[in-house]
Amino acid sequence: MNTNRRVFAQSLAGSLAGSLAVSGLAVASATAAAAVEAPPARLPTLLPRRLQPGDTVGIVSPANATYERDPMDFAVETLQALGFKVKLAPHARARWGQFAGQDVDRAGDINAMFADDSIAGIFAMTGGSGCNRIVDKLDYALIRRKPKYFGGYSDLTCLVNAMQRKTGLVTFHAPVASSEWNGFSADHFKALVMNGETALLQNPSGERGDNLIQREDRTVMIRPGKARGVLVGGNLAVLTSLAGTPYFPDCRGAILFIEEVNEYLYRCDRMLSTLRLLGVLDQVAGVVIGKFTHCEPGEGYGVLTLDEIFEDYFGGLKVPVYRGAMIGHIKRKFTLPVGGMVEMDADAGTLQVLSPAVRA
Repeated sequence: MNTNRRVFAQSLAGSLAGSLAVSGLAVASATAAAAVEAPPARLPTLLPRRLQPGDTVGIVSPANATYERDPMDFAVETLQALGFKVKLAPHARARWGQFAGQDVDRAGDINAMFADDSIAGIFAMTGGSGCNRIVDKLDYALIRRKPKYFGGYSDLTCLVNAMQRKTGLVTFHAPVASSEWNGFSADHFKALVMNGETALLQNPSGERGDNLIQREDRTVMIRPGKARGVLVGGNLAVLTSLAGTPYFPDCRGAILFIEEVNEYLYRCDRMLSTLRLLGVLDQVAGVVIGKFTHCEPGEGYGVLTLDEIFEDYFGGLKVPVYRGAMIGHIKRKFTLPVGGMVEMDADAGTLQVLSPAVRA
């Protein structure tokens, strides 16, 4: 072989080897990327024990501080009126800025309540903000070993969904300890958490007041149909704040519920666009929209209305959607089993719990 041929052969071999290496790298990179992007499988469902009169329950303050005595005293008396004995977490009355103590203390109170076998269930005192600061400080292995009732709403959307995602525990979007706990709210809580009923969650009907027709608490169908799936969701702002973290709920084939309060409409639009960009709206089996309380245009010109925003994001979906459910920052509210199986009926405006969310 002359020199020119030998150089050409060596060059060709080098090029082939380089191409194969690059190809191998590309395949390996694609495989690695797919492995990274593939969401983990949903964990087996874990049910808390149903709460019963005489049980001892704990009050924790994972978010905002409670600045005055009355709200905490009222919360304790309310839970006692439900038939429970009440134990306050060590930092339930603490304050650090707007929070009920340092992050490590608030998270530590939750972990200690789960570890305490004398505590049958855990109520958050109030929402506000701060749960995102402690979500990575909870002991999820402990929670899975010692499952028990945990509930709240608003900022508690973070912890309720995180616990469900990381442990499989059915948690509850429910009144916090400082909520009003009127008959409607108390009855729905008792049905799911204390009686283990497969309740039908339906807005009150026939409440006309002095009007010829019912004007309040009506449901509106956006997309018709029925769907079944695991229930996930909560406050829209808090939910979208979990995007890209391991604490965001698994929305594949799920029934998503959302609610909001005190947000300008352009912000609601931006949050819904985040769900769309995450692929959530392509994954869900159905959507239940709760109350968007005091969500208004604010200053500015030509903002989309709430009706237009919902129609834009949900009107073109091929899954059932309805709005107006008794979910959110309102006096009368449903208790919802996050991680439980439900069936929604957008035409009827109902949510049927398909199996008990608690065990005997």
